[in-house]
Amino acid sequence: VGTGLIIGSGTALQRAGPLRYLVMVSLGEMSAYLPNKKGFTGFAGRFVDPALGFALGYNYLFKYLIVAPNNINAAGIVIRYWDTQHKVHIAVWMIIFIALVFLVNMLGVRVFGELEFWLSSIKVITLTGLIIFGIVVDLGGNPKHDRIGFRYWEHPYGPMGIYLKKGSLGIFLGFWFVIMINALFAYIGTELIGVTVGEAENPRENVPKAIRRTFWRIAIFYVGSVFVVGLIVPRTSPELFVALKSSTGAAASPFIVAANILGIKALGHIINACILVFVMSAANSDLYIGSRTLFALAAEGQAPAIFRRVNSQGVPWPALILCTLFCSLTFLNVTASASQVFGYFTNLVTLFGAITWMCILYSHLRFMQALKAQGISRDDLPYKAPFQPYGNYFALISTGIIAFFKGFDTFMPWNKTNFVTSYIGFPVFFVLWIGYKIVFKTRVVPLKEVDLISGKRVIDDAEADYSQKKAAQGPQTWWQAFVASL
Repeated sequence: VGTGLIIGSGTALQRAGPLRYLVMVSLGEMSAYLPNKKGFTGFAGRFVDPALGFALGYNYLFKYLIVAPNNINAAGIVIRYWDTQHKVHIAVWMIIFIALVFLVNMLGVRVFGELEFWLSSIKVITLTGLIIFGIVVDLGGNPKHDRIGFRYWEHPYGPMGIYLKKGSLGIFLGFWFVIMINALFAYIGTELIGVTVGEAENPRENVPKAIRRTFWRIAIFYVGSVFVVGLIVPRTSPELFVALKSSTGAAASPFIVAANILGIKALGHIINACILVFVMSAANSDLYIGSRTLFALAAEGQAPAIFRRVNSQGVPWPALILCTLFCSLTFLNVTASASQVFGYFTNLVTLFGAITWMCILYSHLRFMQALKAQGISRDDLPYKAPFQPYGNYFALISTGIIAFFKGFDTFMPWNKTNFVTSYIGFPVFFVLWIGYKIVFKTRVVPLKEVDLISGKRVIDDAEADYSQKKAAQGPQTWWQAFVASL
């Protein structure tokens, strides 16, 4: 939960989940069967081609080299809510935020994990409060005693907005931009289960649980938040974050726009403080994942050896320093508006994320085909993804179409900067993939030769030990079960 929901939804509301679920269950089936520290890049190299694993690893690294400064940039947007006169230069805030997330990551995973636990708790409480706030306001529980209902869905185009063109074409373009492209940006990151599974306890039990719980949490928090804010904020509000002319900084977040429309000024400050926590937490996590991704590439001999170094806290400090240096990309907003830079970064992150999803889906198709070729039934797997293989084909084709057409608005009118940021990920990915194949002469692994065994015995033994320890501990109390489910 970060900028895609809290700030990016303002653009979505003005202009206008199934794919995410299919990606998660595909990744979950592979991860529950053969959890490994390489994550989904390891699956791509093992089930398809080592060259694909290499290209996917760097594609994922590039995503986090961009998304971390994107969240730092979002923090700059948020802070403008209190500094409307720009008394403190935006670059000063950038330096403070970058230094803060770097320091937290340098303190080691224990401090990082403890901090993220509390920050995530604040996120859950805040989103729950915002949903309740929106429902109460919509039903008339506001200073104006105005029962809004579905008023903003009725005129002039019903619940649909228009984008770039007038009439039905504008409605379709708005639908395409929001439902397909903005939603993809917001949901990218849920594949992190494939990164953390290698360090998870009892992955064959916990990975399926994580998938089911993540699905319902996102359904409640994302869909619920966007639904209620669509009820209480008119899409024609000039304060919404449209990445061009908003002078209200973080007030462009639809949640704060709602508070301002109703004249609840104090609430706007509270929501803004919570939003700052959201984006800083996201930046903190992004820096962590980026540094670990680079460390993993170095450990595989696919990045310079210096990035394998760690300090006494286990922090890969050279990788962390490099990823932190990339956060300086956020200084682009010194010469361009912060909202414009946010749009550039969104374009880049969305494409890198879409490529990641397509590689995961293709790897899972190969995994299922290899199981069949080697006479292993999917019914015997620890977790069996539903709707397969048709769900996989649907998600793969749909994500490909979205990625290909995501930059349609760069032609209306022609905008070379937006075109480059919308599509540069494709040539970068294919250069890495084909270049690795040429240099190392790799080949697509034949289905009967796909390794479905190595490492499985270790996981089987670990799972058996875990089950014995759990049985020896006895049944959980209702309170322990409740805490464990959070």
